[in-house]
Amino acid sequence: MPGMFAARKLMTNRKRMRWKETGFKNRMLDIKKKKDPLEGAPQARGIVLEKRTVEAKQPNSALRKCVRIQLIKNGKQITAFVPGDKAIQFIDEHDEVTVVGLGGSQGGAMGDLWGVKWKVIKVNGISLEELLKGKKQKPQR
Repeated sequence: MPGMFAARKLMTNRKRMRWKETGFKNRMLDIKKKKDPLEGAPQARGIVLEKRTVEAKQPNSALRKCVRIQLIKNGKQITAFVPGDKAIQFIDEHDEVTVVGLGGSQGGAMGDLWGVKWKVIKVNGISLEELLKGKKQKPQR
C-alpha cells in the first residue's frame, strides 16, 4: 500500500509508463490514420493503373479480379477488389474509380483475399452496381 502523500508520484509514474503501452501510443499519435492510404477517409478516388488477378488463399483456388489504383489525394498505390460477375469488363486503364473499405476485421482484408483491403464501388462517377444491372452506361472520358 503506498504512502499517504504518494498520489502525485503515482500519477506522474502512471502518465510516464502509459507511453510504454502500444495501444496508448498508437491512439495518442494517430498511427492508424497516418498508416492508412485513405488517411482516415471512408472513400477515395483513384486512377486505374492496371487490371490484375489475385490468387485466393488456401483452401480456395480462384483468381479474384482486382485493379491496381493510384490515389488522387496522395499518389499512393493500392489494390482494390472488383465485386460482381464480369464487373472487371466495365473498368479500363486510366478510368477514375471510387474505392471503399472491404469490411474485414479491424480494417483488414476480408475472406480469402490476401492483402486486399478495398473494393471498387464507382467507375467514372457511375455506380458499378448500376452498370452490372444494365441500368446505366459507362460515360467516355
